[in-house]
Amino acid sequence: MASSTGTGKAIFRVVSGNFLEMFDFMVFGFYATAIAKTFFPTDSAFASLMLALATFGAGFLMRPLGAIFLGAYIDRHGRRKGLIITLALMAMGTVLIACVPGYSTLGVAAPLLVLLGRLLQGFSAGVELGGVSVYLAEIATPGRKGFFVSWQSASQQAAVVFAGLLGVGLNHWLSPAEMGEWGWRIPFLIGCMIVPVIFVVRKSMQETPEFEARKHHPTLREIVRSVGQNFGLVLGGMALVIMTTVSFYLITAYTPTFGKAELNLTDLQALLVTVCIGLSNFFWLPVMGSLSDKIGRKPLLLGSTILAILTAYPALSWLVANPSFSHLLIVELWLSFLYGSYNGAMVVALTEIMPIEVRTTGFSLAYSLATATFGGFTPAACTYLIHVLDNKAAPGLWLTGAAVLGLIATVVLFRGNQHQLRTAQSAVPANA
Repeated sequence: MASSTGTGKAIFRVVSGNFLEMFDFMVFGFYATAIAKTFFPTDSAFASLMLALATFGAGFLMRPLGAIFLGAYIDRHGRRKGLIITLALMAMGTVLIACVPGYSTLGVAAPLLVLLGRLLQGFSAGVELGGVSVYLAEIATPGRKGFFVSWQSASQQAAVVFAGLLGVGLNHWLSPAEMGEWGWRIPFLIGCMIVPVIFVVRKSMQETPEFEARKHHPTLREIVRSVGQNFGLVLGGMALVIMTTVSFYLITAYTPTFGKAELNLTDLQALLVTVCIGLSNFFWLPVMGSLSDKIGRKPLLLGSTILAILTAYPALSWLVANPSFSHLLIVELWLSFLYGSYNGAMVVALTEIMPIEVRTTGFSLAYSLATATFGGFTPAACTYLIHVLDNKAAPGLWLTGAAVLGLIATVVLFRGNQHQLRTAQSAVPANA
């Protein structure tokens, strides 16, 4: 058995790219207002913000394509090679967003280049989460798969905390006018500086023993055929993921915009809440992943979705009726607990229900479809619902709907012993 030090290094190598991806996504969400003014100037602040948030969401539309093509590459050529390619694409998108001049300089070319950067990020992200999750599942020690896979999501929380702390520092050192004009670019430039370090780290990854032990690596045609044959399972997985993506983007990327625009809090207060949420998520994800190894995935999935259905909208209603820094923190910490409880069990469950020959592609496609249709558009959807319903608690309705889908998917996918049998079979060592 590998030493704990060697195992920790293996986890760090693979999740490092995950950190960069989520860092880039977070800073786009954090500074959506400044990005809107720089690249999408209109006579209406609401229209400008919606264009910026739609561009943020547009990156998620590329995820299904990335899931299919990059996922097929990983399933055929290996986890290590594919994850290095995704990092390169992600870096290209980051550089574009960081360096493109504003609309006042380039005109319509400026927002188009920013959109291209988001599409590149989305294409790479389409398989990043799946590739990392599958890699962690395949190197996990017996009986600890939930704990290992939970570090895929936990690494994202480290990025949330880092981005939030950076935002707190920038808001302390720079004036609001400076942040709006050029300060918002600093986090993206820092992301560009991190890229070479992560390339070095990820190139030292080893291929998983499980992949190397397989005698047949399917072609793209075989993978597409297999995914088509199991598309019902992919759709079930998609419904399972929606709860995760909606809750995550609601309590992280959307929090600064919601806190400032709807609760009239300062940028500093909203960013401090986001930092606390990242720390809370970082704690709950491995705890609940480990708990799912002991009690099973289904109890956590059922319990967290039912609690979300019962409490999401009432909690948001209480918050908007009594807006304050402390109340926002309380509500978001509760939603963080629900997210951590659900996601700690969900991600590993998704790796277990997918057939091994298309594990990366199937996982990535289910995740990407959920993010492209619901999760990635959460900031834009919440902003729109608040506007048309004239109800600042409307994001609670969006989360409640996602929880209903998660509950239905859990009941369907975990009916009888079908999932437990597949899990038991996937846990058998290759040389058994």
